[in-house]
Amino acid sequence: MRRRSVLLAAGAAALSGHPAGRAFAATGGPLVDHRTPVDLAGRTYVDLSSSAGAVAPLSTGTILVTFRTTSHNQAMTLISASDPSAPSSNLTLNLTGGALRFSVRQKGAVLLDVTTRTRYDDGRQHTVAVTVSGTRTLVHAGGQAVFDTATRPFFGSVSGLTALTLGGNLDSDHPSGEWFFTGTIERAAVWGRVLGTEELVAQCPRPVVADHGRISTALNSNTPATWLFTGDSITHGALHTNGWRSYPEHWTERVRWELGKPKNRDFVIDSGVSGATSAELVSYFGERVTAFSPKVVSIMIGTNDIATSGLGPEKYRAHLLSLAGSVRALPGSPALVLRAPNPVDPAKWPARVNLSQYAQVMSEVAAQQEAVFVDHYNDWLAGNGGQVPLSLLSDGLHPNERGHHRIALKMIEELQIFDTGSRVCTLSVP
Repeated sequence: MRRRSVLLAAGAAALSGHPAGRAFAATGGPLVDHRTPVDLAGRTYVDLSSSAGAVAPLSTGTILVTFRTTSHNQAMTLISASDPSAPSSNLTLNLTGGALRFSVRQKGAVLLDVTTRTRYDDGRQHTVAVTVSGTRTLVHAGGQAVFDTATRPFFGSVSGLTALTLGGNLDSDHPSGEWFFTGTIERAAVWGRVLGTEELVAQCPRPVVADHGRISTALNSNTPATWLFTGDSITHGALHTNGWRSYPEHWTERVRWELGKPKNRDFVIDSGVSGATSAELVSYFGERVTAFSPKVVSIMIGTNDIATSGLGPEKYRAHLLSLAGSVRALPGSPALVLRAPNPVDPAKWPARVNLSQYAQVMSEVAAQQEAVFVDHYNDWLAGNGGQVPLSLLSDGLHPNERGHHRIALKMIEELQIFDTGSRVCTLSVP
């Protein structure tokens, strides 16, 4: 059973994954490694200050935390090292509005303060890390880099570090703590060396594919990116949206407007064509994908394959593999998102009732290609007790305005830019 009490200095030793909670190092192992999960209710913190001396001199190294949130607090500390006798002298990895924030301050002077646009307060298990080398600072999530900067202060940049805490930050203005965490911190560790990607992935109970990290990097960067959505009539968004936005248009609003002004230089292109099949997309790949020099390619296809002679599940698999290879071969090797088709009304479209087979094939291809997979098929069923949600369909096959918002929302959630303050995320379609 996990402890749910106030965890101060005396209790920290009992909770450490190593004897007496002391710092340790062996063959490049972590200097600090707290492995006992701790549930925090937003009022207390875990005191590991007996290990502060081991990390205080570090100019390079790695910080890693595995956690789950149970709230959407504006500021929640994951791990902090501070001088509790001074104001604003600390190194802190925290969540700010759900976004990952890494800051280093010396007596009020800000040495580094970076915040991602991607968010991690969704109640799922996340492993985040910061690596500081001699040339750069990288922020990671799920084992993959999601943000980088050439600025590189670390523990050794802040004098007088004597406090090391999980779930709260201490300074002279807040001797009892601030920025308390609500949820479970499952592990926190600090290494005196930079862990590589393979090592970071190995530390993650739930790693993400490299393309997920590359998409997060695109979302967190101010460098313009081109997002390419292609597929059939569902991506096209023709007719059945009833004048409302299609799912690529919702994505456009979320990224190009709601994520802030620098992102309005991103471009979102919809090259979906009504009636398209995977075979047709292979044939017209040049004009529907290559021509736009994308940074990210999203493919949602299959609804027409199932009703087209000669395009069974194995042909569909072969076409998806071909498309994935073509995307990888483009300049810059764009990140790939594969999106399962939505389910249809079996009473109106009996020839398409086995779309689950195509969703499964796409899932398998995504895993094989290490692409991001967004499972709209099972998402729709799971949200409606296992039944096809007819309220999301226009004619029993094409998503209506509600269905398109549901498709957009699923991608927004999977790619971790959901925000309760977003008009797109909280849109109510009557």
